[in-house]
Amino acid sequence: MAGLYLHIPFCKSKCVYCGFYSTVNQKDMDKYVRFLTKEMSLRSRETNGGTIKTVYFGGGTPSLLQISQLQQITTAIKQHFSIEENAEMTIEANPEQLTKDYCLNLKTLGFNRISIGIQSFHDEILQFLGRKHTAKEAILAVENAHAAGFENISIDLIYGVNERNNTLWQKELETAFHLPIKHFSAYALTVEENSLLYRRIHQHKTVEPDEDLASIQYNILSESVENSPFAQYEVSNFAMKGWESKHNSAYWHRVPYLGLGPAAHSYDGRHRSWNAPTLSAYYTQIEKEKTCFEHEALTGIDQYNEFVLLGLRTHNGINLREMEELFGLERTASFQRYFKTEVENKLYRLEENRLRLTPQGLWLSDGIASGAFLTNIVDS
Repeated sequence: MAGLYLHIPFCKSKCVYCGFYSTVNQKDMDKYVRFLTKEMSLRSRETNGGTIKTVYFGGGTPSLLQISQLQQITTAIKQHFSIEENAEMTIEANPEQLTKDYCLNLKTLGFNRISIGIQSFHDEILQFLGRKHTAKEAILAVENAHAAGFENISIDLIYGVNERNNTLWQKELETAFHLPIKHFSAYALTVEENSLLYRRIHQHKTVEPDEDLASIQYNILSESVENSPFAQYEVSNFAMKGWESKHNSAYWHRVPYLGLGPAAHSYDGRHRSWNAPTLSAYYTQIEKEKTCFEHEALTGIDQYNEFVLLGLRTHNGINLREMEELFGLERTASFQRYFKTEVENKLYRLEENRLRLTPQGLWLSDGIASGAFLTNIVDS
């Protein structure tokens, strides 16, 4: 078990694009910390004594927790799990919480990586997205984290927003490149079914994101990165050499992980499980000492399809020898035939038994991968 994920479901308000489970009711935070530590005691045996290499506090907004609450959680982690000495320990944070003192205290607790949800350096875009910080606060947050000793700083950006033109997007990327960061993630604005944006579109209060605009701005992103210190290593992730996210990279390489908290998922290599999807249901789950809410065994077809989908999202692509070892010669040959006959040459490269998508192909990776899926009802 290489990774530990902790879902912190509290937010000040819901961003328009967010489809993750969260609640704006912050009265339960002390109670939540107690139940989260209880879940650790219930599930620590699932790691089989293995060493945890990455710890990731996601959300929601983990930085809404007080330092004392975070300390209770990190202390419990050390009590219940074997943590690698130099484990990557990440916390997601919103800029408005990242004061100098808060950042210093995070370092004291052992966090060595911080992921800041900036999304934009333009106030009007931030208002549309439902963010509570300003562009100035975004820059100050990065500076505060850096001054506190965080070398491994990541930021999130969103493109494909109708209210932002291409020139402004280029300027925002230039702003990001001049900050003391080692990593950034850039996501196209999408409409999640349970998001505020979805409801506003269906209430005719706003219009759907323009897919052509998103495609153009993805190309601007790819071209800008080529002239920067960053390199693309996954569809939405970019890093200076050696500063790729170890935790997220483990997901893409199907490394087992344990997820704690409401709606958190876990994966052991052959099975997936997930917790109850709301706080109240989660509390009931833990009170009954249930280690998960739902559980499923992955068929051979499931494992193959995930291997294809996740592998094609990364810059390294798919090692065909590994595919052959895992899934056999026939499936590997069929996979290669699909690319030769169905996928445009400009969208992929085949070099030294490794098939990877070009930057243009990465933009279409989900669609390309779905064409290679096994759809047999009966596993062979």
